[in-house]
Amino acid sequence: MKTSLLASALAAVALAAFPVAAQASATGSVLTFTPAPEPSEMVPGEPSEGPSEGPSEGPSEGPSEGAAAVPFGPGCRKLPETGPGSPVEIAKEKVATAVEQSPELSQLAEALKKSELVEQLNSADGVTVFAPTNEAFSALSQDVKDKLSSDPAQLKKVLTYHVVSGKVKPSELQSGSLETLEGGKLTVKQENGEYTVNDAKIVCGNLPTANAVVYLIDKVLVPPQ
Repeated sequence: MKTSLLASALAAVALAAFPVAAQASATGSVLTFTPAPEPSEMVPGEPSEGPSEGPSEGPSEGPSEGAAAVPFGPGCRKLPETGPGSPVEIAKEKVATAVEQSPELSQLAEALKKSELVEQLNSADGVTVFAPTNEAFSALSQDVKDKLSSDPAQLKKVLTYHVVSGKVKPSELQSGSLETLEGGKLTVKQENGEYTVNDAKIVCGNLPTANAVVYLIDKVLVPPQ
């Protein structure tokens, strides 16, 4: 009887001293205490192991560069999300082939064929193409369209005025000039979040292809006479 009372008293003391950190179990007159595991300590500044949100893969309103670069600009919404003409598929093709795939650039693709620039652009080792959209070509007067259509040499001059050697980054479009394959210069600037080339706006920029980078613009650029 005394032993049972003593065991009960010891158990009560143990539970009072270790209300959460200890658990008691009696086997006969022997009490066994099993300390509860203590919570792991958090190391300040150590990242959480839970899932985190990754960067968006869709077009953005502002430019980004590097491995995570994505197209930017309101006109990018018109590009197909998947399949031919989408940013993912364009990135796999040489630039003239990529232009041919894009629904927004079908008139430019036809002009490249007429001026026999497809092979030259596809074989280029790093170029930048400021590509007029179909809307840009449609805005030309019929007189200008007829002249360009009937004069392949002049058409080639106009188209090469849209091409720059090397892959131009968005940061290089802040302010300055770029020399074109035609021999003239383009004036580039960024103001209030809007990028322009001469008097044309970049509506979708930073589209990589296998050998180039493409910037869609809303006007056909005319080289100085």
